[in-house]
Amino acid sequence: MADEYQIKRWGTHIDGIMTEIGRQALICKVRLLDPGVIDAVLKGNDSVCGARNPVSFKKLKNLLEMGFLVKETAYDKLGTLEAEALVTAVRETLRERFGDKLGGPATPG
Repeated sequence: MADEYQIKRWGTHIDGIMTEIGRQALICKVRLLDPGVIDAVLKGNDSVCGARNPVSFKKLKNLLEMGFLVKETAYDKLGTLEAEALVTAVRETLRERFGDKLGGPATPG
């Protein structure tokens, strides 16, 4: 079980990475949360971009790869429940920051 400091530290780290992923996705106009889009980016398929920006797309791909590695490490260090709760909280914060600009399922409203 992780202590409060570890959870806060990992939360800050994951939040920073996910915020930058969102920023790069906006620059490239990638609807990252739509089905199959993350997989396409990880495979280097820039056809999911609404705006051509090779430098930003490469950063986006690298950040996604890093994000998956950090998530795995967080699971090891914090435990599954704490890490999953942290990722869910960060995901909700991103949705609040970026709205539907990153795609994803329609929100009831």
